[in-house]
Amino acid sequence: MAEQLNTALAIIRLKQVQTRTGRSRSSIYADAKVGRFPAPINIGPRAVGWLETEINEWLAERIAASRKMAP
Repeated sequence: MAEQLNTALAIIRLKQVQTRTGRSRSSIYADAKVGRFPAPINIGPRAVGWLETEINEWLAERIAASRKMAP
């Protein structure tokens, strides 16, 4: 139970998001701005991060969408 709570509340930074998604900084922010990517959350005056669960969900959606399109 405690492990599930920690995973749900895990915040990952931009470099980790880039590594996990294979996307550039500019594409992450551009898509977040129009709602096609999870929005960052403020974690300090000049620091943002993303909820790991939201990134995992986004990745799962991309995988599912690509599998549906495959012949």
